[in-house]
Amino acid sequence: MSEIINPIIEIILGILLLFTGGEFFIRGAVSLSLLLGIPQIVIGLTVVSLGTSSPELLVSLNSIFKGSDSLAVGNVVGSNIFNILVVLGISSLITPLKVKSRIVRRDVPLLIAISCAVWAMSSTGILTWQSGIFLIFSLILNSIWEINTIKEKDEDIQIAEPEIKDFSLNKNLVNTIYQLFLGLFLLGFGSNILVNGSRSLAISMGIKETIIGLTIVATGTSLPELVTSIVAAFKGKTDLAIGNVIGSNLLNQLLILGSCSIFSGLEGLKVSQDLIKADLPIMVLTTFACMPIFWTKGKITRMEGFILLNIYIFYIIDKIIVVVNKEFLNEFRLIIITYMIIISIFIFLSSKFKTLKI
Repeated sequence: MSEIINPIIEIILGILLLFTGGEFFIRGAVSLSLLLGIPQIVIGLTVVSLGTSSPELLVSLNSIFKGSDSLAVGNVVGSNIFNILVVLGISSLITPLKVKSRIVRRDVPLLIAISCAVWAMSSTGILTWQSGIFLIFSLILNSIWEINTIKEKDEDIQIAEPEIKDFSLNKNLVNTIYQLFLGLFLLGFGSNILVNGSRSLAISMGIKETIIGLTIVATGTSLPELVTSIVAAFKGKTDLAIGNVIGSNLLNQLLILGSCSIFSGLEGLKVSQDLIKADLPIMVLTTFACMPIFWTKGKITRMEGFILLNIYIFYIIDKIIVVVNKEFLNEFRLIIITYMIIISIFIFLSSKFKTLKI
């Protein structure tokens, strides 16, 4: 029993350390940016986004240094699926998320293009260092484009960028450096504990590291995005809630997969066949699902958020059945398809009756 309990304790402790370290790192990075005179809007687009993605980055880098490529890639893919299905789902249940035209026109199509490119580059089973350079280069170009087109944003979107409250931050240089180093230390220490615990749990339960990365690790490292979007939803800043997810998913693929591919050296970052055949396509499909949702009514309704959450629950149950008993897998997937058809018909009829005022 201790073979399972000890890894679970390590995983929980690692997630807590990552969450705390991320908070310290963001505060320190923002304070340093303000001391250097960097505009707040640029900080919101770069520093804060990097801070919320720092747990995924540290965990994935730590994984490849320990030879757990499947854990590193599974963490990124699982985080992207979690962000769209759970973070957007819960946020839209709190309040319907209004979508501005810029997000539909530019950000979502860009995310779809990057997701498809990552899937295509991974199809050989290896993400090469050349692919990593391409992803990092794309990140730099996108960041420059974001900063240079700030003035083109709608006023509502500019207001919705993350608030940087000067009075809540200690601008003392020594304290700022202390927060940065403490945050990085906790992130590094927490990622090391989380990776060790995840590998031990996978070995003790006799399951693949990929599944642990897609579920437990991905959920733990995505907590900053979840908290940020929920707070934004309660404050009515729906663009921030959506932008946080889109920006995080872009960073996960461009920065984290790009960095891991480069640090993997000449051998490249190994991508398991399970990820290529099942989970990467699911990641791409969930990204594509944003388009019809965003285009139809210009917002993510509570019903759509409920459906997104349902899909994630089915996805996790499917992973559990694969581990526990594959005999019921086909029956379960048939139930899912039937359920989704019924829900789709219900939504279609509801919209028709509303249109016809019946």
